[in-house]
Amino acid sequence: MSDEERTDEERTDEGRTDGGRADGGHAGVGSEFALPVEEREAVTDHGLPSKASIRRWFVTTNHKDVGVLYLVTSLFFLVFGGVLALLIRLQLLEPGGTLLSGGAYNQTVSAHGLLMVFWFLSPFAFGFANYVVPLQIGAKDLAFPRLNALSYWLYLFSGVLFGISFFQGGTFSGGWTMYAPLNVPIYMPDVGATTAILALVLFVASVTVGSVNFITTIHRMRAEGMTLRRMPLFTWTILLTVWMMLFAFAALLAALLILSSDRILGTTYFHATDHAGSLLWAHLFWFFGHPEVYIVFFPALGAMAEIFQTFTGRRIVGRKWFIAAMVLVALQSFAVWMHHMFLTSINLQIKTLFMATTIGISLPFDLMVFALIYTMIKGRIRFRTPFLFAFGALVLFILGGITGVFLGAVVLDYEFRGTYWVVAHFHYVMVGGVTGLIGGLYYWYPKITGKMYDEFLGKVHFATYFVGFNLLYFPMFLAWETPRRVFDYPPAFTPWHQLATVGAFLLGASFLVMFYNLYASLATGEDADACPWAYGTTAEWTVPSPPPLDNYPGVPSYSGGSLHFLDEVRGRPASGGAPAADGSGETETDGGTATAVDHDHGESHASIWPFGIALGAFLALLGLSGVRDAGPAYVGLAVAGGALLIYTFVGLARERFHGPAGPFGESWPFARVENTKLGMWVFLASDVVLFGAFIGSYVFIRVAFGWQAWHVVPHDPIPGLLNTYILLTSSFAVVLALVAAEKGSRAGVVTSLLVTFLLGVGFLVNKGIEWYALYQEGEWLSTSIETSTFFLTTGLHGAHVVVGLLIVLYMIARAWRGAYLDDERPVEYFGLYWHFVDIVWLFLFPLFYIL
Repeated sequence: MSDEERTDEERTDEGRTDGGRADGGHAGVGSEFALPVEEREAVTDHGLPSKASIRRWFVTTNHKDVGVLYLVTSLFFLVFGGVLALLIRLQLLEPGGTLLSGGAYNQTVSAHGLLMVFWFLSPFAFGFANYVVPLQIGAKDLAFPRLNALSYWLYLFSGVLFGISFFQGGTFSGGWTMYAPLNVPIYMPDVGATTAILALVLFVASVTVGSVNFITTIHRMRAEGMTLRRMPLFTWTILLTVWMMLFAFAALLAALLILSSDRILGTTYFHATDHAGSLLWAHLFWFFGHPEVYIVFFPALGAMAEIFQTFTGRRIVGRKWFIAAMVLVALQSFAVWMHHMFLTSINLQIKTLFMATTIGISLPFDLMVFALIYTMIKGRIRFRTPFLFAFGALVLFILGGITGVFLGAVVLDYEFRGTYWVVAHFHYVMVGGVTGLIGGLYYWYPKITGKMYDEFLGKVHFATYFVGFNLLYFPMFLAWETPRRVFDYPPAFTPWHQLATVGAFLLGASFLVMFYNLYASLATGEDADACPWAYGTTAEWTVPSPPPLDNYPGVPSYSGGSLHFLDEVRGRPASGGAPAADGSGETETDGGTATAVDHDHGESHASIWPFGIALGAFLALLGLSGVRDAGPAYVGLAVAGGALLIYTFVGLARERFHGPAGPFGESWPFARVENTKLGMWVFLASDVVLFGAFIGSYVFIRVAFGWQAWHVVPHDPIPGLLNTYILLTSSFAVVLALVAAEKGSRAGVVTSLLVTFLLGVGFLVNKGIEWYALYQEGEWLSTSIETSTFFLTTGLHGAHVVVGLLIVLYMIARAWRGAYLDDERPVEYFGLYWHFVDIVWLFLFPLFYIL
């Protein structure tokens, strides 16, 4: 029988003898590592309610459950945004359509863009990341399971908050880019517009929590032998994505906080008559906006790479160069944002420089595209549904990339900007990424559900999807002179728009096929094997479908070059696994000596507090949205939400929760950095960008205003100097608390923390006196741009001080009962945060009080 005539199942049986290779090669995975059915049924959920119980989904912190929640929720937002897209296409069926009013059309276009970019694309990818990444790297869960659940609930409640904005006079209507000055209250006075912006703030909080978690997990919790060089490509793309998210979304958060302040507190950063404010928004937004393209596409690229390897039966050609190209793109993505601003007043030399960086970032993508093409050429392709979608994504992305090169040229961008050429290009890239992720959905569906989908319906879905997609978006290139976000256009373009509308409904119908296929397969589909594909290459295919709660029957190890399992207790090879390279549980790793021991069964998997925290944040922001114009009910809601936040944070801190226990294996370059410390470092790195954006905004506006003509606020440097001494002394007090904890002195710890608290309160009191004096002089938030920048930037710093004081107050109460004497690490981690807050003040003091 020829190789082409054998079934996938026969190939799978042949390919499961060598164990999964650590480098993602095409050797099949070891089916002998899968638990038998009777043992699978004996696995308990360690106190978690059954999956049939609604309560489980409110309390679960297990990465697989959270992944399923992300996938289901993001698909709901796909439907939400898709319905809005169909309304847009019906409006454009004829020039000057009348289905929607002008205002309703603007809201529909804006909401569609915001929902798809924020609430569907990235969360859909991170559903797979949550489910698959720990399995691929040999971890039992993410580093911080409760933060993982918190990230999901913040995401869900941010989407709910955005939905509520429709019922508060109207949601945001200024486009998904939210350009100034259209985003300020004079043009968009509805409370719903403010709520939509605060929903994005809550979404960014979710992203930040998730990024810290994934960065810590991937860097610190890989199985021994799973070096960075050997890491699966999907995990590589997620690692690069979360690093980009950490910094890009911090810049967006700064923009959103400033905009929220303009709308709620009356600051004047983006004032309607201020050209500098409009340009400032563009800089802040696109510093986020261009990396966001790669943030969306990278996970799809990782899914495509895994699918190409599995369905061609060979490793990605030029794998190390493929990874190097992705790293280069991730770095370059922060150096091209101004190509979105070629029509602004930026001088020609700067525009030319960014045209060059735009061309430069396309070159690594060329390498990745050719790697995927050569992988197909050198392999034996099996045209199953996942591969069809992955291949279709490659075709669509090539078209999107080529048409994007036009926009990278200054002269052509002058012609194309603001037209449907941009709309078509943007969707070929972004929805091209969605195509790859749908391939991922079919690829990992058997692993997630334990059921096989219907292959015929999968191919019907692909055919209708691919035809509908191109019928929808390609005519937009031909009708490119249609103005963007305008429902009137020259009658000559009517046939193209009608064709696009037909394509939109065909594309929408294809998803009905997908939903029916997945639902019916879940109910009556054939049971899936541990690895239903021939040449599955990564570790998730070594465990049952769906995997047990703790993922693996032993401790995964790649110390011998292929996957095997070590005994939980002694580090011995587990039954059914290949022996370790040296027969022991220890091996030299890229992070030093790591032992595959511990990994006890005491991990917790349930907590209600993440849900409570997200609910509190939701109520607080919903209340804030209307405090300025909508009455006392909103004030009460904000207060209630704030109180619930404090209560649930204390509950989270007091809860006895046992996360994954180490040592984990590979942790280079953070071998000697404990998980929580690394998480704190990563969080503070994002905070550096947040404060950097605020400081940069101040400098940008002051330079545009005229550095010497600037009316300096405040007028007296003495309060600032006094606060500098207060904060520096408080940092010294935290150091003393750490020393006292190391020496086992309870009185020393309590006294030092109490001194820190009193000094922090003194800082805020002194700041309050200074602010009141300025208010008495007629200088307040909304007085001028000078006062806006001073009060908002120092106010953000003051908010960080308040958070620190709440933490230290809780720590004093615990220290009084003898905490931290046998484990001083919490004092050290708090010190990192407090020292960072003090360092930020050392930048703010000269900037506002001296220069």
